[in-house]
Amino acid sequence: MKEFVWSDPPGQTAFPVAKAGYPFIFAAAFATAVFALLGMVAPAMFGLFITFCICGFFRDPDRVIPNAAQGVVSPADGKVVLVDTVAENPYTEGPALKISVFMTVFNVHVNRVPFAGKVADVIYHPGKYFSANMDKASEENERNAVVLETSQGARICFVQIAGLIARRIICHLKTGDVVQRGQRFGMICFGSRLDVYLPEDAVPHVQVGDKVRSGTSLLGYLK
Repeated sequence: MKEFVWSDPPGQTAFPVAKAGYPFIFAAAFATAVFALLGMVAPAMFGLFITFCICGFFRDPDRVIPNAAQGVVSPADGKVVLVDTVAENPYTEGPALKISVFMTVFNVHVNRVPFAGKVADVIYHPGKYFSANMDKASEENERNAVVLETSQGARICFVQIAGLIARRIICHLKTGDVVQRGQRFGMICFGSRLDVYLPEDAVPHVQVGDKVRSGTSLLGYLK
């Protein structure tokens, strides 16, 4: 059995960028070119710096996915800020193991599916924009939840949560889609948080403070 697999075909460029970033990159590059043509050196240099920063933010590196039986991979790059059993799960019935990953503006912001299965529901909630590392962000911020049913009948949920700066949640999934572990499914622009709700008997593989990478780091194992 292979130790790692590709969930998405590898990119054909040396520095892959998410499509959602193209308008921002082109706008910054255009403004930089205008400043340069006008001989405005300082604004042109600043515009070039901003263009490179935007390219860095929207980077979309290829990832190989661990082929671990029942393993749940992180849907996001960032820092684990919560690992706890919650008595009530707002998206699936009963208690759940909740794992939260906080992304800063410096992390890769492309999100990946944590486990293979079929999308049972996609639930969008408008809301506020508290800092995403705060616990109340899970309940009060704008968010988009994807409920996934595995081939064994287990239900898990992963929730994209907007943050203090983030104002755009992108999710390409719809009810009925069949997805693979580690597959790209969307992103959140400019800093945010991902909550993952697993069955209560799932075994966590991370603890608070751990740094994780989307599609590559294992958050836990389903039983």
